[in-house]
Amino acid sequence: VTAVNPAQEYRRTLILAALDLDRAPAPKVLDIGSGLGDLLVDLHALYPGIPKVGIELSRSGVEIASHRLPQARFLQRDLIGGHDDPGEYRAFATHAVCSEVLEHVDDPVRLLRNSQPYLAPGCRLVVTVPGGPKSQFDLHIGHRRHFTPQDLYDVLNKAGFKVEYTTGAGFPFFNLYRFFVILRGKRLVVDSEGEPSALLKIVSLIFDQLFRLNLSKSALGWQTIGIARL
Repeated sequence: VTAVNPAQEYRRTLILAALDLDRAPAPKVLDIGSGLGDLLVDLHALYPGIPKVGIELSRSGVEIASHRLPQARFLQRDLIGGHDDPGEYRAFATHAVCSEVLEHVDDPVRLLRNSQPYLAPGCRLVVTVPGGPKSQFDLHIGHRRHFTPQDLYDVLNKAGFKVEYTTGAGFPFFNLYRFFVILRGKRLVVDSEGEPSALLKIVSLIFDQLFRLNLSKSALGWQTIGIARL
């Protein structure tokens, strides 16, 4: 399902705009909760010369991501426990991303606090989290909660970051896509375990075009994004 998910490409667009790497003199990027390395793979295609590090709890995730992008460094770290030494990557990142991670943990404030040893002073942090109601698929993949812009502001502030702004994004078509996902219910869970159906592929193509018309800042948008600095 991820391969035909237009929401992922839309988030990438928002994240790249928020990182603003083109104006940074010597950027170094950290992906907090790097999963299988999707974000850094996409980032490397655009910025091959920028040093990149991913932090991920799952050992298999680190192994897969390292194989996919040997030009980056992927570290297995427990940011909830917070007992791992950053070593050579202390104060590494001038820019950091935490995308679609905080909804999976019970204590997002602790996770962000424990990421700080990896961030250089003044590091620009971009966070995306889901907003709006949860779908059956969200519950299937372990979403604890969804966030309003105020929720995300409070988490970033409590974690000790200086918040530039938090906002909703994606109105109206991201919301409409989410309605489709919600209405699909448990059938989307079944779809995710096999080859994407023809319906999903068609819907993805349609929304991929419609997402170009979304508002990148709107209180009504169900994609929540924030920018903060250490």
